Amino acid sequence: MSEQNQSLEDRYFMFEKRVVTVSDFASSGPILDIGGGGEGIIGALKGEQVIAIDIQKSELQEAPAGPLKIVMDARDMQFLDQTFETATAFFSLMYLKSKAEQQSVLREVFRVLKPGGQFLVWDASLRRPADTEKKIYVILLRVLVNDREIETGYGQPWPSEEYDTAYYVGLAKEAGFRLASKTEHDRLFFLELRKPQ
Repeated sequence: MSEQNQSLEDRYFMFEKRVVTVSDFASSGPILDIGGGGEGIIGALKGEQVIAIDIQKSELQEAPAGPLKIVMDARDMQFLDQTFETATAFFSLMYLKSKAEQQSVLREVFRVLKPGGQFLVWDASLRRPADTEKKIYVILLRVLVNDREIETGYGQPWPSEEYDTAYYVGLAKEAGFRLASKTEHDRLFFLELRKPQ
C-alpha cells in the first residue's frame, strides 16, 4: 500500500474498490445528466446527445468534450416542462446535503421529463458503520464504459440517516415516479425510474 493510500485511510473511511459497468441505453433526443461534471461518465457514453448540468463550473471544465455543459442548479432547473425523454444521475444524489434537496431535485427531474420518460440513477447505499469514528467516506470505483476503464472516487461526510435503495425509491415515488427496475450489488445500485404516461 502506498503512503498516499495509507494517509487517506487514516483520515477517511475507504470502501473497497468496486467495478461499475455503465451499459448503453436507448434514448432519443437530448439526455439530461444531473451533476455531469468531473469524469462525465454519461457524456463518455452518449457524447453530444448529453446536456450535462452541474452547479460547479470547475467540474464541468474538467469533464471530457462532447456534451453541452451548462452551469445550473438541479434543484431549480431553467428548462421548460416536459423537455427530455431521459435524465441520468451518476453518483450525484449522494452529494445533496439533505433530504429536502434530494426531494427538490427529484421533483425537478420529474417536471422536465416527458410523460413516459426515464430517470436512470447510479448511486450507493450509505450508512455510517458503528465501528468507525471517521466522518468522511470515500467510494473508489473502476467504471467500465464504451470499452474504457475510468478510475474515480466519490467522497462525502456520512449522511445523518441511511441512504439506501428503499430511501431513494421512496423519495422518487413521492415525486411521482414509478420504479421500473432495480439492481443492487455490494452497496451499489442502479434504478430505472419512469414518469407515468
